[in-house]
Amino acid sequence: MGATPFHPSILKVQLPKNFDKPTDMRYDGTKDPQEHLTAFETRMNLEGVSEAVRCRAFPVILAGPIIWWFNALPQESIMAFADILQRFLAQFTTRIAKAKHSINLLRVTQRAGEPTMKFLDRFNDECLEIDGLTDSVASLCLINGLLNEDFKKHLTTKPVWTMQEI
Repeated sequence: MGATPFHPSILKVQLPKNFDKPTDMRYDGTKDPQEHLTAFETRMNLEGVSEAVRCRAFPVILAGPIIWWFNALPQESIMAFADILQRFLAQFTTRIAKAKHSINLLRVTQRAGEPTMKFLDRFNDECLEIDGLTDSVASLCLINGLLNEDFKKHLTTKPVWTMQEI
């Protein structure tokens, strides 16, 4: 076998006969690496495989230039899955999703010509990404972002409402 970042102790471990390689979970560098690692770990936990098998399976999930990065790691430098985790996160940390705050909702506005229902769907999607969002903050941001004056008037003249009523 050619140069590989795996230590020989990892290479000698055989994959289980019924091991389902995670070829459906490709990482191409465009998504949050922490989220991807969590999905990979969950899959490996379901498979019930050893740390060495996790190491051997990891390159299967890499795509495009990310596999080149992996193959360029120093020869025999990976002795445990923790080595992969540390290097992977160090390399791709700039792609980790930043936490969204309720103030971000002020940037979500209805576009000219955008149907109100489409805007509401988009607004709702943004709301789902914010932890601890209160109905009052969401409603203020929603009203701020609406271009549909009739709907805005309806929402602001209604006595009490929650996001579930929209």
